[in-house]
Amino acid sequence: MGSEKNIETQKTSWVTGLKAEFRKIIWPTKENVAKETTAVVITSIILGLIIAMLDFIIQYGVNFLVGL
Repeated sequence: MGSEKNIETQKTSWVTGLKAEFRKIIWPTKENVAKETTAVVITSIILGLIIAMLDFIIQYGVNFLVGL
């Protein structure tokens, strides 16, 4: 019986600690989330275009070399 009470106390202590940690979180504002999301999308598009151009250039170069 004593161990059941100890387990219950541990669970309560864990939940209390979890709540305390959640109160410490600094959540971003909607504006910050929108700005960061926009930055990620733009960066992804730019990197995608760079990779596509490099792929096209390399493919053209390999085809040129194979055709020699």
